[in-house]
Amino acid sequence: MSRTYKATGINLKTQVLGESDKIVTILTPEFGLIRAVAPGARKHNSSLGGRSGMFVVNELLIAKGRSLDKITQAQTLKTYPGLAKDLGKLAASQYLAEIVLSQALSEQPQEELYELFNEHLHRLEALSSTNASGVLAHLAHGVFHLLALAGVTPQVQVCCLSGRSLKPDFTDPNWQIGFSVPTGGTICLETWKRLRTEGKGESNNQYPIPHIPLSIPHAQTVVVHRQEIPLISSRLGAMELALLQHLSQPEIMQIDGARDHNWLSVEQILRQYAQYQLGRPIRSATLIDSYFAANHDATI
Repeated sequence: MSRTYKATGINLKTQVLGESDKIVTILTPEFGLIRAVAPGARKHNSSLGGRSGMFVVNELLIAKGRSLDKITQAQTLKTYPGLAKDLGKLAASQYLAEIVLSQALSEQPQEELYELFNEHLHRLEALSSTNASGVLAHLAHGVFHLLALAGVTPQVQVCCLSGRSLKPDFTDPNWQIGFSVPTGGTICLETWKRLRTEGKGESNNQYPIPHIPLSIPHAQTVVVHRQEIPLISSRLGAMELALLQHLSQPEIMQIDGARDHNWLSVEQILRQYAQYQLGRPIRSATLIDSYFAANHDATI
C-alpha cells in the first residue's frame, strides 16, 4: 500500500509545532478532515509558508505517518485574499470554519461540505460593500445552509407546537413570534400562552397520576401525556421572521426595510441554535460582536 496520497483541500486551522513547523487542519472532498504537518512552514523562505495559511486551497501530496501525516508537496489552486483585508469578512469566515470543523468527518468523503464552504467564502469575499448588514446577512445565510446540510435546520416556516404556517405581520408594529432553541424553531406566542394558561395549577407542570385501588387485580397505571411548555429563548418581530424564512433560498433575498439590527438578531438566534446543536461555543462569534459594535459606533 502506498505511503503517499494526493488530495485537494482548504486550510481551516493551523497550530504551531516546534520551532518551525505547523499542524494544518484541512478539509478535503476526498478524505474529509486531515491533520498534517507542514514542515518548515514558519521559516521565512519556506515554500509551505503561504500555502499553509488560512483558507488557502491546495493540491497536496501527503505522506502517511504514525500519528500525523506530513505535507511533502503543495500547489496552490485558490486563495481568498479579500477576506484578510476586511475584519468583518475574516471574522465571518472563521465563524463558518468553526462550524465546518465541528461537522466534518475524517476518512470519509465530504464533497458537499467542501463545495458549500468554498461557495460561501466566495460570496463573502465578493461583497462590494463592507457594511455590517452585508457581512451579517451572508454569515447567517452560510450558517443556515451548513445546518441544513447537517440535517439540523431550525424550523422557521411553521409553529413547532401547532404545526400551522407562520407569516410575518408587517401591519402590526408589536407583532412577535417566539423562538425556542431546545424545541428547534419558531413558536406562535398565542399557542404558547394558551398552553401556559391551561397548565396553571398543575404540580410540576404534570398531570396527576390517577389513584388505582390496590385491591383491583391486574390493575394498570394510566399515564396521561400532554404537550410540554417549551422555553422561549428569544422573541422576534416580523422582519426577523421574514429574514429567517428566506435563508433557505440559494441566494440572499433583498427585503425592503431590513436593517443592521434585524440581521444581528437573526445571527444571534442562529448562533444560539448552532451552539446548542454543536454542543460547544463558537469562539469567532466574539469577533463578529466586536465588528458590529465598531460599525455601530462609527455611524453615530
